[in-house]
Amino acid sequence: MELWLFEQPRDLLLGAGEEGGGRAPGWVMLIFLLGMILTYIGVAVERFHKTVAALTGAVLLTAAALALGVLPSYEDIHEILSHDLNIFGVIIGTGILVDVTGRSGLFHFLSMQIVRATGGRASALYFAICALTFAFVAVLTIVPAMLILSSLILVICRALDYPAKPFLLSAAVCANSGAIVTFASGLPNIMIGTQAGIPYAHFLIVSAPYALISLIIAIALLRFCFRRSLPWQQAEDARQLLRQRIEQFDPWAMVDDRRILIRSAVILVLTVVGFALAQPLGVGMDYVALAGGTAALLFAGKSVEDSIAKVNWTVILFFVGLFVIIGCVKSTGALSWMAEQVVHFSGGSTPALVALLTAFSGVASAIVDNIPVAATLIPIVNEIGGSAVPVEPMWWSVILGCNLGGNGTPIGSISCVIALYTLQKEEHQTVSWGEFIRLGGTIMVLQILGAIGFLLLFRFLGWIPPLP
Repeated sequence: MELWLFEQPRDLLLGAGEEGGGRAPGWVMLIFLLGMILTYIGVAVERFHKTVAALTGAVLLTAAALALGVLPSYEDIHEILSHDLNIFGVIIGTGILVDVTGRSGLFHFLSMQIVRATGGRASALYFAICALTFAFVAVLTIVPAMLILSSLILVICRALDYPAKPFLLSAAVCANSGAIVTFASGLPNIMIGTQAGIPYAHFLIVSAPYALISLIIAIALLRFCFRRSLPWQQAEDARQLLRQRIEQFDPWAMVDDRRILIRSAVILVLTVVGFALAQPLGVGMDYVALAGGTAALLFAGKSVEDSIAKVNWTVILFFVGLFVIIGCVKSTGALSWMAEQVVHFSGGSTPALVALLTAFSGVASAIVDNIPVAATLIPIVNEIGGSAVPVEPMWWSVILGCNLGGNGTPIGSISCVIALYTLQKEEHQTVSWGEFIRLGGTIMVLQILGAIGFLLLFRFLGWIPPLP
């Protein structure tokens, strides 16, 4: 690396970051990438709290960004966080809604109905929860769906003495398949769909079919990995004992006031409808979530202070730190540079671009987080659209890669973060990075390879609809 890079005065670095329209010198990008990697190492060390690691990395990289002129002013940090306020709004609103609804006894009531429908058999119950996760995320989006399902899974597992770990981890992985079903199922979909002008119906044509395929891939591998964790083959006498035990369950046992339960159910349903209609109504998912949480406090809440305290503030602070770190690294131009190398390496070949963009967005989303990866790749794909290369397959490559890449690491997707946090807090069980990567990483690789083959087949058959 040239010596002059190390001798540039600070004023020459001002505005050099991506937000300022340029790119920081190589040694600056290297410093920030190393800072991000060290933060992830801190997150991976079990005895060092991941929220503390994320906040520490955010504090240090913010100081470095200001000192080196990567960010012209401290207000740029607020600008970075402003892009993700909708996520915080969704977490807070749905956290309140889930707590109030849970206190009404609705989740217990629903879980008992599911237990009765499956007879409590581990295999039937497992597949029912995976399918329910897929459907919930497709309709609710990933954050509220995982918050609701985590509570439901805990109730079911405690009632039947099943380990919660296989169910929670499976829900986290299946959630990322549900996130590619529609325009509004995941934040990367909304970002890319809006920028590229992809109609809602195109998601049902292209990404929804592969969502089902990726779900089958995930369930097949999860079933194999958890083959010794659950009693998959239960003898008739064990089933009889389960039926006898289920008959003693009272679905109304946790319901103090049926009127509160009905109100909670109505508010929950209206919130689900609100998520589905948020885009046509011109409002954000965070508005719908906060409106649902407020309605729950007004009409069904018994203890406002307790319900607000139940919000996952630890998860929120973790994401605050993570988004600041990512924003600082992105401002150096490092993420953009990495994405451009992928495009350059393809040599302009459409099949090669599909493979490289899908793989890159998947791996990068597993390491960084799919939101900044999507934000970084959007202008790159826009540039591709100005050449002779068809741009439609590229958009779908980024959409599928960004969502399915979340299965790769414990912090790759918010569904994984919520599931692991719930498992640690409620069941006092931890999942190491190595254990998770062996499970989720393997699934991610197969899903990404499947996505590449799926998109190339669709392109060959002419089934990818052109953009308006």
